[in-house]
Amino acid sequence: MNGQRVIVVVKRSSYSRFVEDEGDPRAKLLLRKKDPSVARWLESHRDHNRTVDAVLDSLERHGARSLVVRRAHAAFDAADAALVVAVGGDGTLLAASHNVGNTPILGVNSAPKSSVGFFCGAQREGIHQSLGLALDGRMDSLTLSRMSVALNGRERSRRVLNEALYCHQSPAATSRYLLSHGARSEAHKSSGFWLGPAAGSTAAQHSAGGKVLPLRSKKLQVVVREPYAPAGTRYRLLRFMIAPGEQLEAKSMMQDACMFLDGPYRLIRVSLGDVATFGVSPEPLRVLGLGRHIDARRRQLAR
Repeated sequence: MNGQRVIVVVKRSSYSRFVEDEGDPRAKLLLRKKDPSVARWLESHRDHNRTVDAVLDSLERHGARSLVVRRAHAAFDAADAALVVAVGGDGTLLAASHNVGNTPILGVNSAPKSSVGFFCGAQREGIHQSLGLALDGRMDSLTLSRMSVALNGRERSRRVLNEALYCHQSPAATSRYLLSHGARSEAHKSSGFWLGPAAGSTAAQHSAGGKVLPLRSKKLQVVVREPYAPAGTRYRLLRFMIAPGEQLEAKSMMQDACMFLDGPYRLIRVSLGDVATFGVSPEPLRVLGLGRHIDARRRQLAR
């Protein structure tokens, strides 16, 4: 294990961002008043920092060379790293994953009382053993499919793990687009559509009426949000799967459309006539520490 390069991606807590970094007077006032909107900030911040310290201390004791990235969405090169450790929650792992190709990634839920860690295979308790297993290549793992996204023939990402949201830039406006899959094409009016691999099927896709897919599924799922079909019109491309080797095309009938990839921070603007193409990525992601418990939890969600 000695000398292995490890990239540690650390989320910035709300307290760190708004109080320590920005000195936001509104946030400080609400904290002094113990307002419920910020009630968990300080406790979560302290819990998070204790976990970060434990991770870095453990890596040092294991003889690893750590590169610390202090913002989840910052770019980094993981090509020569033995391991990427995302310290935060699922959002931190998701953000970090866009910089990760073949390198395994381990999520550490830094503040379990306030942070969702569905894909986090470790916590502060037992972190030294977890990191030892990960560095030694003995930690259990799952290989998750990802999605590739192109616009007008140019690939924009092949590392979408959760979902893409295709819609008008204004949430109050109707989304208009021509959707094509196989031999079928339909002109839609809706609130847009969700599209993504199995890892994201418990989130927005499921909330919009989609199925919870087995984590090992290699298919993509499409779920159209709030479709509006005029009288006498029936949409068939509302909820369906895209198999490996297939593609979905969306041609914009809007001047001001957007694609959001894995949340609000990766935004691709789409104009009238632009064609977006979606398919199963040739570059899956290996996530450590996910065993049978996560399959059981997903089965519960699917009921």
